[in-house]
Amino acid sequence: MSSRSTVRVIALSAATVALCGACATHRVEAYLTTPDRSKLLTRVPDIHSSTQPAPSAVPTIEVDATRAYQAMVGFGAALTDASAWLIQRKLGTAQRDYLLRDLFGPEPGAGFSFVRIDMGSSDFSLRHYSYDDVPAGESDPTLAHFSIAPDTAETIPILKRSREINPQLEIMASPWSAPGWMKSTGSMIKGTLRPDAYAAYAEYFRRFVEAYAAVGIPLYAITIQNEPHFEPADYPGMRMEPAARALFIGKHLGPLFARAGIRTRILDWDHNWDEPRSPLAVLANSTARLYVSGVAWHCYAGDVSAQGPVHDAYPDKDAYFTECSGGDWAPKWADNLAWTVRNLVIGSTRNWARGVLMWNLALDENHGPHTGGCGNCRGVVTIDSRTAAVTRNEEYYALAHASRFVKPGARRIESSTIEKLDNVAFRNDDGSSVLIVLNSDTTARAFAVRDRDRTFNYTLPAGAVVTFRWR
Repeated sequence: MSSRSTVRVIALSAATVALCGACATHRVEAYLTTPDRSKLLTRVPDIHSSTQPAPSAVPTIEVDATRAYQAMVGFGAALTDASAWLIQRKLGTAQRDYLLRDLFGPEPGAGFSFVRIDMGSSDFSLRHYSYDDVPAGESDPTLAHFSIAPDTAETIPILKRSREINPQLEIMASPWSAPGWMKSTGSMIKGTLRPDAYAAYAEYFRRFVEAYAAVGIPLYAITIQNEPHFEPADYPGMRMEPAARALFIGKHLGPLFARAGIRTRILDWDHNWDEPRSPLAVLANSTARLYVSGVAWHCYAGDVSAQGPVHDAYPDKDAYFTECSGGDWAPKWADNLAWTVRNLVIGSTRNWARGVLMWNLALDENHGPHTGGCGNCRGVVTIDSRTAAVTRNEEYYALAHASRFVKPGARRIESSTIEKLDNVAFRNDDGSSVLIVLNSDTTARAFAVRDRDRTFNYTLPAGAVVTFRWR
């Protein structure tokens, strides 16, 4: 071949590469889950966007990256004691690593980047305990008996491995109760925090955060009390009214964290959508407000729209969605998928949530183990305690439609609302855009998506969820 021919071939190859690069720019990936489960986060044929306008009869979702909102921490679930025990004790080493890679690893994993742990026991523990238990009638105001030893067998090893798999994993912690000797009941069951124990309880939080940091697990955030307006009868709980929470944060915990140089965020509320006045009352306290980073929400009463006005009243305070559980009370897989995507993945983030967490990461075939509390809750995955088989439940797919594609640091961006086509959009730091759409209608819906001067068309089956990704 002559040198002139060689130059011509090289030029043609360069042109081909340039054309392929342009094609890649216009390619839209699509990942689909259908209510009949024939497709489960399945990559379907790519779509190609063009500069051609959408048909006038087709509704168009307008995506506008110039209008950006909150930066995302991520999506995930709670590594409760029950979840940690199942993963650590009922799976072999290879099975455990495979599951953790599936949950926390990048594609083809779910890419979970946010997890919640219980600070002491919850109902999903094998026993009731705190990090400073003493015999009945005794107290320990100097916290001489404080220890995170209960977490060293299961929770801490799993968190360490999960952070190796996903170094961007952020961890938050919530207590279900102070140690019984600090409370009005003398027990972890029911009661309130005694005023003379406020300083000791703040020190309890400091030691917990620093103990976790000492074993290589920094904590992103804590809430001061799980569900502070609920006192369960058969598992740990503690009532904390807004005035008590404001006093504890403003006069004790916040200043102590500041003096100790602890940067772990303090979140208020950690309870349902139906009482937005409670976190608003805490934020109205000018001293407490200095130390509150954001508000945490649960799904068991009220509506997700409650998150919006609280954020609007205090736009410098973040929102996080921190607990919701599936369970046997809602047995229809398709309905559960749609509800979770509509309310948590889409609704919560459209109402300013920077992170979205389901409740138990894993439970067994009997909805446990648990000690009191919910007897029919479902984990994001089910681990059969007899066979070690793992089943991905509908909540797994709902979360993974976001977590696999929306990376930590991504910004939620503007996308237009269309009836029966619930949607939310994000822009990752690498420049890729992600759009999640749920068809809430009873029939298939055709629609278009426009991003600047480019448009693509799609028809989504009834009840299905699709995630689009493009550059």
